[in-house]
Amino acid sequence: MTMHDARKRAEELHRESFVLDAHFDLLTFVLEKRQKGEKSVIEKDYLPGLRAANVDVVISSLFVSDRFIPEMALRRALDMIAALHEEMAESPGLFSLCRNTAEIAAANARGEIAFLLSFEGLDPIGNDLSLLRVFYELGVRGIGLVWSRRNYVADGCFFDPVREGRKGGLTAFGVQVLDEAKRLGMYIDISHLNDEGVEDVFALYDGPVIASHSNCRALAPVMRNLTDDQISRLAERGGVMGMNACSVFVADPDAKAVTERDLADHVDHIRSLVGDGHVGFGFDFCDEIRDFAAPGPHREYDCIKGYGASVEFTAELLRRGYGEDAVRSIMGGSFLAFLKQTIG
Repeated sequence: MTMHDARKRAEELHRESFVLDAHFDLLTFVLEKRQKGEKSVIEKDYLPGLRAANVDVVISSLFVSDRFIPEMALRRALDMIAALHEEMAESPGLFSLCRNTAEIAAANARGEIAFLLSFEGLDPIGNDLSLLRVFYELGVRGIGLVWSRRNYVADGCFFDPVREGRKGGLTAFGVQVLDEAKRLGMYIDISHLNDEGVEDVFALYDGPVIASHSNCRALAPVMRNLTDDQISRLAERGGVMGMNACSVFVADPDAKAVTERDLADHVDHIRSLVGDGHVGFGFDFCDEIRDFAAPGPHREYDCIKGYGASVEFTAELLRRGYGEDAVRSIMGGSFLAFLKQTIG
C-alpha cells in the first residue's frame, strides 16, 4: 500500500472505528489554565485535536507534580476532578465523565467524547486506603500505582540513572491497594513502576493489568519501557500496552529525528512477541509542558505532533501491511476489551 493510499484509508478508519487514548495529562493542563482565569479550556484548546482524530475516549491522568508533594497531593487531585465538572458545565453536550463501558457507549452515541479518570501515582491518597473508595465514588477507575518517584505504595522508575540506595518493590500498603482495587473494580496500570514492583504485581495480583504509556526496552533502553519478559507476562493475563509518543521512550532523539515510523517499530516488536490484541494508543502528549521561559534548547518531546497527527501513525501501520482488524484493535479495540473485563 502506498503512503498516499494508507493515509486515505487511515482517515477513513478514524472516522469509522472506536478510538481510545489510554493516557493524557489533560486535567493537569486544564487546571493550570483555569487557575489563570481561562474557561471552557477543553472545548477551546483540546477538542479540535480530539475531533480531528475522531477520538472517542481519553483516559485522563490525575498527575500531581513534585511541587505539590506531599502536603497538597490530595487537594490537587480533587481540584482536577472539580475542574472537569466545571468544564462539563461550561461545554454541555461535548464530553462526559464516564465510569464504565456502558456509559462510554452512551456518551459516544450522543456524539460526546468520553473521559475516564486514572491515578498517575497514588500520592493523593497517602497511606489512607479508605480514600481509594472516595476516589472511586468520584469516578476514578484506573490506578497507576506510582509516577517516577517513591510513594507509600511502591518505587517508581527514574527516567535516567540517578545516585540512589536500594530499590524496593510493593510495600505492605501497596499489596493492600491491589486487594482493594480488585474489590472495588478498579484496574492496575504498571507504567512508571520499577522492575521490582512489576515483579510483585505479577506475583501478588492475578487480574489483567495495563501499561498505559510504555514502550519496548529492547528498542529504547530506558527503565520506563518494558522488557520482553514483562511484555509477555502482561499479555498472558490479557493486558494491553499503550504506545507512548514521547521521543526518548521511542528511540534516541540525540541520534536521529524520531517519527511515527520508529513508534511503529515498537508495535512490530510487541506483535512478534505476543501477537495481536495487546497494543493500543497511550500517546502521553507532552510538548505542552515545555518551559519556554527556561534556557534553551527547547527539545520537542513528542514524535507524533498531537492528536491530529495520530492518523499518520495509523497510516504507517497500514503501510506495513497490518490488517484492518489488527489496526482497529490498536486504535481502541484492545483497550475497550480490557475495560469491559475490569470496570464493566
